[in-house]
Amino acid sequence: MLHVIGRTASRLVPIVLIAGLSSTALAQALEPAPPTMGTRLEVQARGVVRGVPDRAMMSAGVVTQAPDAQTALRQNAEQMARVLAALRAAGIADKDIRTQSIAVTPQYRYPANEAPVLTGYQANNSLAISIAEIARVGGVIDVLVKQGANEISGPQFVLSQRPMMEDQARQEAVRQFQARAALYAKALGLHVRRILSLSEVVEAAGSPMPFLMARTAATEPKTPLLAGQEDVAVTVSGVVELGTKP
Repeated sequence: MLHVIGRTASRLVPIVLIAGLSSTALAQALEPAPPTMGTRLEVQARGVVRGVPDRAMMSAGVVTQAPDAQTALRQNAEQMARVLAALRAAGIADKDIRTQSIAVTPQYRYPANEAPVLTGYQANNSLAISIAEIARVGGVIDVLVKQGANEISGPQFVLSQRPMMEDQARQEAVRQFQARAALYAKALGLHVRRILSLSEVVEAAGSPMPFLMARTAATEPKTPLLAGQEDVAVTVSGVVELGTKP
């Protein structure tokens, strides 16, 4: 291998000559991309695909308080055991239940101009729950509250097919990108020569919907929930080169 240093402008650029490579092939390999000769146009387009969520994520916890930490934790464990049994009885598999956190913290009273006074301890045990059927979410919430869950948040509705839907949104965004670029080119009496750059932004999934309700009477109707629809959106931005037809 032979290294030749060639001078361009005010800097030295290393050029590598590979043995056995013809001068024509070498010239083609080192040929820079053709410069932009026409008009540069920045284009942005957004592709959207709508879907109905088919899974829900929520959290449910048990909070207990007692004069000492051991009692608070024991009462919490007894209450959480009833909650777990209720979830399993409702058909929620263990693989869809995950412990998020367990904490025992001291509780204080803060009298004016005096040192804090310890009043007891609080135990907290929180679960993350995945529910495969949206129609069952309201009933599961009612069961949780009835069996002792006193801290509930969610649900967050989820699209199981989101990756596939994102690809569909990408295709729609690119289609609109090309159509928009062609529209500008036609209006200017030009045509699209090539795409110079292209990037994408995938919009994040929707935020969790806050929910907190305590219901104890077994005869009350189930908590109503509507999942609605969710947009899966991808925005593409790029630069195209416009020019006259050859």
